[in-house]
Amino acid sequence: MKLFTNASYRFIEKRKTAYVVSAVVLLVGLGGMGRNLITLGSWQNYGVDFLGGSLVQVRFDEAFTVGELRDAMGGSTSVTITRFGGEGDNEFVIRAPLADDASITEVAEQIETMIAASLPGRGFEVERTELVGAKVGGELQQKAVFAVLFSFLLTLTYLAIRFEVRFGLAAVVATLHDILITLGFLALFQVEIALPTVAAILTILGYSLNDTIVVFDRIRENLHQKGARKRDPIDLVNQSINETLPRTILTSGTTLAVLSALLILGGAVIRDFTVVLILGVVVGTYSSIFVASPSLIEIQKRFGVGTAGEKKPRPEPATV
Repeated sequence: MKLFTNASYRFIEKRKTAYVVSAVVLLVGLGGMGRNLITLGSWQNYGVDFLGGSLVQVRFDEAFTVGELRDAMGGSTSVTITRFGGEGDNEFVIRAPLADDASITEVAEQIETMIAASLPGRGFEVERTELVGAKVGGELQQKAVFAVLFSFLLTLTYLAIRFEVRFGLAAVVATLHDILITLGFLALFQVEIALPTVAAILTILGYSLNDTIVVFDRIRENLHQKGARKRDPIDLVNQSINETLPRTILTSGTTLAVLSALLILGGAVIRDFTVVLILGVVVGTYSSIFVASPSLIEIQKRFGVGTAGEKKPRPEPATV
């Protein structure tokens, strides 16, 4: 951390480059969503939790490939088959949507019957069966969206009270940036959206917000220093970012170390959850420096300036 003791990096001056990087990543993510809309019929690869259907986890006594198992089940493209665990594991997760004339129990039973008929003499055991109705899945989608939107409202309200409205707007911009990039990543790699994935997204929102508040709190402290009103806002924000840089690096580094251990040792059950969190920590750290702070400068430039705690804004615009 001695490398960052007297850091004086000019982060804000690199904001245009950061804007381009963020725009490219967001466009790639939107492209993934568009592809999914054409190929899957929805923006994301929603799992059984949100679409309704049957999930059956099967363990075989001998080795199989996903292709062999799919052929044994008739090669249906509506059924999703993924290996559960590593390449040498003989466990598979089979997800099937609900048919219009079938119950969720019948779908699970049909999968078991099909495996037994197509692979006679091949020992297998059903490890897990999950059943979700389509109505429940639709309600979960609505509640997941509401949870994210409600969190944005609380973020803006909290920061408007704790700091100023402009701080809240900048934090919301950064958090929205993080969520959109995460959703783009999920769409691009067709990661299945399940309830744990939504929990990971909400965790990312909290982490990103926390990192942003640390920087904003230091900006507010520096704004109260003698002579701060006469300083260039860009210099003041750069100073605040550099002063909190050791904390940012330590927090992100230790969090990523724990998540990396979970990714390696945690197994397939929490793999998607962990990958989403790792992406969120990286993007959240980036956005607190290159999105939230520059957004504060841009909002200040376009809608008037002032320092934290002032009752009246200063009349002249900031120099950017």
